[in-house]
Amino acid sequence: MTEQLPNRQADRLRTLLAQDRMIMMPCCFDGISARLIEQCGFDLTFLSGFSASVSRIGAPDVGLMSYSEVLDQARNVMEGISVPMMVDGDTGYGNPMNVERTVEGFARAGCAGVMIEDQLSPKRCGHTARKAVVDREEASDRIRAAVTARGRADILIKARTDARRDHGLSEAIARAQMFAELGADIVFVEEPFSKEEMRTICAEVPVPAVANMLEGGQTPILPPAELEDMGFAIAAYPLACLSAAMQAMCTTLEHLKAGRDHTGGLMPFDELRRRVGFEDYYRAEDRYRR
Repeated sequence: MTEQLPNRQADRLRTLLAQDRMIMMPCCFDGISARLIEQCGFDLTFLSGFSASVSRIGAPDVGLMSYSEVLDQARNVMEGISVPMMVDGDTGYGNPMNVERTVEGFARAGCAGVMIEDQLSPKRCGHTARKAVVDREEASDRIRAAVTARGRADILIKARTDARRDHGLSEAIARAQMFAELGADIVFVEEPFSKEEMRTICAEVPVPAVANMLEGGQTPILPPAELEDMGFAIAAYPLACLSAAMQAMCTTLEHLKAGRDHTGGLMPFDELRRRVGFEDYYRAEDRYRR
C-alpha cells in the first residue's frame, strides 16, 4: 500500500475547521493579492478560478484555463504566503482518472484543499449564464476519484454542486449529502436564492459548508456574524479583491487619460515597497554582506 504524502497546510486547514468559529476566506488571484490577504490578518485564502482566469489570461471563467496553467498559478501564489490556500479544480479536467491526477497534483504542490464541482465541461462561473450540471452518477464518480487521490497525497476535498438553479434546492442538497457520504471534507452548494435556503443547507448537510459571498450574484450578501449563526464554516469572497483592484485601476487610468491628478488613490510608495517585501529582502541581503 502506498504511504500517503503528508501536507502541512492541509493539517493547518483541519485545525482551522475544528475551531468553534467561521473562517472568512477572501479569494486571491495572484501572488500579491494572496500576500495582502495574509498581511491583513486572514487565516485562509482560495485561488479563485474566476479571478485567476481574469488575472492570468485576461479572459472570463468559462473553462479556458488548463490544469497545468492553474497548477502553475497556484505554485506561484503559494511561494509568497504561509497561510493555507485552497484551489479551484473545476470539473477535474476530464474523466475520473483526470480528477485523480488533478487532486494529487494540487496536493503535491502543497495546496490545503481542492474544489471539484459537478458542472458540465467547460464549466462556467456559478452566477453567470449557460451553466449545467452532469447527472448524479458522473458527479459522484468525480468526488469518489478525488477521495481516492486524497488517499495517496493528503489534501481536503471541497465538493461543489451547481444543481440549485436548474434542478432546485432539494436536488442540490441531495448531491451535497451524497458528496459528504463519499468522503468530501467540505461542501459548497452554489447559488442559494434566500436566507431560508442558506439555513436549510447548513441544517441538512453533515460536513462543513461554504457560503459564497459574490457581490452582485444571486445569493444574499450577509454579515459574517449572521453567516456564522446560520452554521456556515467558511465564508468565501471570490471577487472582492479582483473587483476592488479593477475598479481602482480603471479610476486611475481614467484620470491619467483625462490629464487629471491620478495620485490621490494610490498606495504610498514606501508602503507599497514594504508590502511587496523590499525591506525583508534587504535584511536578508545584509546577512551576506562582507
